[in-house]
Amino acid sequence: MRLYFRNIVPGFAVAAVLVLGAGGPAAAQGSLAAAQNKIPTPGQFPAYKAPHTADGKPDFSGIWQAFVTADIDVQDHDAQAGPHPDFMGAYGAWPGGQGIVEGGEIPYKPEALAQKKANAEKRMVVNITSDPHRHDTGDPELKCYNPGVPRANYMPFPFQIIQGTDTVLFSYEFARSVRTIYMNPNDKTIPKDAPADSWMGWSHGHFEGDTLVIDTTGFVPYTWFDRAGDYHSDALHVVERYTQVSPYHIMYEATIEDPNVFTRPWKVTFPLYRRMEKNIQLVDFNCTEFVLDLLYGQYSKRPSK
Repeated sequence: MRLYFRNIVPGFAVAAVLVLGAGGPAAAQGSLAAAQNKIPTPGQFPAYKAPHTADGKPDFSGIWQAFVTADIDVQDHDAQAGPHPDFMGAYGAWPGGQGIVEGGEIPYKPEALAQKKANAEKRMVVNITSDPHRHDTGDPELKCYNPGVPRANYMPFPFQIIQGTDTVLFSYEFARSVRTIYMNPNDKTIPKDAPADSWMGWSHGHFEGDTLVIDTTGFVPYTWFDRAGDYHSDALHVVERYTQVSPYHIMYEATIEDPNVFTRPWKVTFPLYRRMEKNIQLVDFNCTEFVLDLLYGQYSKRPSK
């Protein structure tokens, strides 16, 4: 590595001499400034006006994906071995990554933090003995349940936004999860409150300028935020904000509130990237068939030998 840099550094020096000789220090500084202006600063974008739909709303339609490792842990985390390193090796390992929690800390109540740690210890324990207890252990992702919000947005799978006038549809590749966002507050046929609690919640949306704001309640208490056992109760309230900052990026923000589990609201932020492959589309990831033996194998009839 040292030899490599010894070989290329003189080249940079020669280039600098040529620039200085061609136009002097002022020209060199101008060229350097121009080059720096073309290099994007991570997390910062120049002013951008998103395209609008026929009804004048910013258009979020497209297939998007997060490239963070928050599905493993929404906080900072090291790489770690997977469940069976003895025969899966690196195939089952989980990557390390930077967290997406603003401030880096989730404000758990003491008793809730103890539950989070217990969840992490039992994240791969599946014990389906009776319906009231089938959610007591095991990461819901492991069991192919709907991932909930905001987890669905930072899993390592793409999702599609289909935007209409009165509704916005989110279609997720993982477990065929879907969300319908109701955008018309004057539609009396749509209840304000959730008719029943559900895995993906009950969502109403509106625009604040060019930002799509989604307010979701009515969650079942079974989804987790990650594989690290971070969780919530049925009092979860999530407010999401989607803002297009370029033709290819949405800045995503979610404020999470649950007075049963946390001492105060907290927030996650990260970018979403537009998938740009030719003829890009969602592909099927119906994981139900992958977990049947895991969940119900003990109840299956085994052929006698």
